This record gives sequence, structure tokens and C-alpha cells, in this order.
Amino acid sequence: MKIGILGRKVGMTQVFDEERCVLPVTVITAGPCVVLQKKTPETDGYHAVQIGLVEKVGRHRIDKAMAGHQKKAGTASIKAVRELRGEFADLSQGSPITVENFEDIETVEVVGTSKGKGFQGVVKRHKFGGGRATHGSMFHRAPGSIGQSSYPSRVFKGMKMAGRMGGHTTTIKNLRLVRIDKEKGLMLIRGALPGSRGSLVLVRGLR
Repeated sequence: MKIGILGRKVGMTQVFDEERCVLPVTVITAGPCVVLQKKTPETDGYHAVQIGLVEKVGRHRIDKAMAGHQKKAGTASIKAVRELRGEFADLSQGSPITVENFEDIETVEVVGTSKGKGFQGVVKRHKFGGGRATHGSMFHRAPGSIGQSSYPSRVFKGMKMAGRMGGHTTTIKNLRLVRIDKEKGLMLIRGALPGSRGSLVLVRGLR
């Protein structure tokens, strides 16, 4: 079973471990979150909990449906909402989730949105080798043939071509949770995480 928490990416820094080795870590302001809804097979067909990140949000940014949803859980000012699949017996509607729930967790996985890089060619987007870099080549960074002339005379679906790069939901697994700060609500996770500074991330850890 996995416990999860929403947070914002602050940036990267480095810390020392017990053996005085330097570890690159990403700092996340995690939570506080609250359980907005608990789903069961009787009501929704599966087990899950819906959590929301408590942030300062203007009233005009919350519609009436979400405002009523938050009122049932006894909270307000929630902008980001995510769902965690699983049966959480110790959680109920209105239960808080903070970094203290990750005290006995060593390994986590992080879900975020990768940085958007705009329209890119096949060399950067798909790591194509390109053509000869000689004089008169005319084939330095071109994709080459993408289809056939006689049969089937079309381009197959899924062909690797130029297009928009980045901006996808990315999951990185088996990351080490180096340290947590209960007072400031911070989590230090080893390595780089998807997204830019201030972007929303979902941290899931094995209980």
C-alpha cells in the first residue's frame, strides 16, 4: 500500500550523509494535504482516497462544485487534487497528511510534469544520429525516409518524427528519501525530479 502527498518543487541542493559523502537532492515543500473523499467498492467500485494540497488560493479560482466538495471535508483553499488507489484503513474524510507520514519510509516514487521544450527535430527529440557532416551532404539532421512509395504508400502510426518535446507526465521510481523536516514541511529526495521550480509533484512511498 502506498501513502502519497502533494507538494511543490523548490530546487536542488546537496547534503552530506552519515559517511560524509555529498548527495545531490531535490527539495520539496510537501503538504499539508487533506483527504477530500474516500472511495469504496460499494459507492465507486474501487478503493481510493482523494487528497488535496492546502494552498492560498483566491476565492474566484474555486468553483461552487469544488467549494462544496471542500466544505464536506472541513477545509478550504485547495487547488490541486489527486487520487491514490488503495485501501487506507487509517484515513478518513478530513484526515490530514503531512511529511510525518513518511517518517518510516526510505524509498519513494515521484510523479510530475516534465519541462516543455517546444518544437524539436528528430535529432534532439528521438536521439537520431543524423547524416554525414561533410560538404554537400544536404542530410545533416534530417529524419530520412518515413514511408514507402508503392506499398502501403502511407506513413505508419507512431513514426518517430519532429514535434513538441516535453510537457508529459513522468514517473521516477526507487528514489531515496534522504531527509524530512517536520517544522518546515520539507522533503529531501536524492537526484533530480521532473518539472521546473514551483511545479506540482506527487510523492508516493511504500508503507
